Amino acid sequence: MHEVNDPAPALDLPTDGGGRISLAALKGRPVIVYFYPKDDTTGCTREAQDFTALAPDFAALGVTVIGVSKDTVRKHDRFKAKHGLAVVLASDEDGAACEAWGVWVQKKLYGRDYMGIERATFLIASDGRIAQAWRNVKVAGHAAAVLQAARTL
Repeated sequence: MHEVNDPAPALDLPTDGGGRISLAALKGRPVIVYFYPKDDTTGCTREAQDFTALAPDFAALGVTVIGVSKDTVRKHDRFKAKHGLAVVLASDEDGAACEAWGVWVQKKLYGRDYMGIERATFLIASDGRIAQAWRNVKVAGHAAAVLQAARTL
C-alpha cells in the first residue's frame, strides 16, 4: 500500500490514440493517476466525464490527468470517442501497474468474492512523491476534490 510522501511506483503504459505515457517522462510536473474498473460503465463514465469537465482547470495548473484500467487501447479509443473525453487513458492489460500501485484487490458483489480494480486516485507532486491518495473513491464530487488538492501543490 502506497502512502502520502512515498515515491510513486513506476508507470509506463500504452495509451489511447496509440501513444505511451510514463511518470518518468513527466517528472518535474504534477500528475493525477486515477484507477477505475472498466470503460463505459456508469461510475467509470461519470468519473471520466467529471475529470474531462475540469481538464482546462487541471491544464492551467500544469497537471496531467491519467486514467488507468485493464481495458485495451482499442476500448479506450472507443470510450473516449463515444463520450468526448479529454483525459489520457492508459491500458494496463496485464495488471502489472494495478498490482504495483496496490489497487488490484479482492472485492465483493452480491455475496461473491472476486479480484478487481479498486477505484483510487493518486496526486503525484512534481518531485515524484505521492502528495495525496484517495482509496475506495465515490465518484460524486471526486474530480472537484482532486482539483482542489492539486491547487495546493
